[in-house]
Amino acid sequence: MSKKVTPSKKVPAKKPRVHKDLQGFEVSIDQFGELKSNMDIEKLNAFLDKNVEDKKLAERDDYEELKKGKKNKKP
Repeated sequence: MSKKVTPSKKVPAKKPRVHKDLQGFEVSIDQFGELKSNMDIEKLNAFLDKNVEDKKLAERDDYEELKKGKKNKKP
């Protein structure tokens, strides 16, 4: 006897939780492999500089001084 195949139910895709500064941020990849974004790249870089530590710079002796200088700057 053949088995009955039940149609799978589609679950609506949930949007991920994001930081309040990145609300509405969307990224997609077009057919040529280029990233398309609805947010200005300078704004995104400023957010990353403020909130993410640079692992490559962590090995430097003067990293703490660089990190302090970064926090004092206002865009």
